[in-house]
Amino acid sequence: MSIAVINLAEKFGKIKELHSYKLVARMNDYHFKLVKMKREFIWHSHPETDEVFMIIDGNMQIALREETLYLKRGEMVVIPKGIEHKPSSSEECKILLIEPVGTINTGSAGGDLTDTEIEWI
Repeated sequence: MSIAVINLAEKFGKIKELHSYKLVARMNDYHFKLVKMKREFIWHSHPETDEVFMIIDGNMQIALREETLYLKRGEMVVIPKGIEHKPSSSEECKILLIEPVGTINTGSAGGDLTDTEIEWI
């Protein structure tokens, strides 16, 4: 078995396009995904799992039905399973997502923004 150090800055340097999720690690049944975001996403939830958003660089907001969370570099939040949320960022934001293998980015909402082809980098 090979154990490797993962440099997030180096991995983000390999991501040329916005909104394209990339896998960088797996721990048990969890994937660690990187994404560069600059858009308003859709309302969705993940009925089967919590979801972690860790902000590596930039700022983003996550609208919930009762409030809006504002996150900046070095901050993270756990969105509990079943909670509707709508991520957005008006500037490029680099995010590390931690979620179970097979978690779909659009959750139960589906639609055109669903990303099913996730590449390892």
